[in-house]
This record gives sequence, structure tokens and C-alpha cells, in this order.
Amino acid sequence: MAEQLATIDEYISGFPAEVRPVLEEVRRRIRAAIPQAGETICYGMPAFTLGGKDVVYFAGWKSHLAVYPVPEGGTVLAAEMAPYLAAKGTLKFPYRKPIPYDLIERVATALAERRES
Repeated sequence: MAEQLATIDEYISGFPAEVRPVLEEVRRRIRAAIPQAGETICYGMPAFTLGGKDVVYFAGWKSHLAVYPVPEGGTVLAAEMAPYLAAKGTLKFPYRKPIPYDLIERVATALAERRES
């Protein structure tokens, strides 16, 4: 059975050296968007929480990173997310292309606002 990770630091350290800075920047941007959020590992991936409830997750994969879930609402944000929509509720960002960290930050903000309302 796979070892259960306890922290986001442990999660990120398990990735190749070229992927770790990308995951660290995603983490930093989510923390900037939701500074009051807690950090945990949930479903085997990094999660940020508000009031004990999960708000946003991210996960590293072999060729991309993913952010979950996809916020509903705003047409401007929806249009910006459209090129990255993968499965239902998933944004997929290939490592071989520039990562839109500002978009990830806005997604985290939108999810936090939804959670707090």
C-alpha cells in the first residue's frame, strides 16, 4: 500500500526537480488568493480549506497539473478557463506550455468566495 502523505511539502518533494517549482508556484498563488486557508492532503492531493471545508485542490501528473473544481459564474473567468477545461470540474495545464498562474489565482479566489457565501 502506498504511503499516506501528510503535508503538501511531502507531496511536492515526490515530483521530478523540473516540476517542483511549478507546483510550488501554484501553491504560492493559491495561498496569495486565500491567505486565511488551511492546507491539507485530501484524496491524495494538496487541498486548501476554509472553515474545515475543502475549497480548491491541485495535483501534479506526468505531463500536466490539474486544478479542481472549476468555479461557476462569471463569463470573463469562464472564457479564460475554457482552453483548460478537461473532465467535468477539472482544469488541466500542460507543463510544456506557460502556466497561467494568474488564472489559477483567480480560480482560487472565485472558489473561496463561493465557499464563503
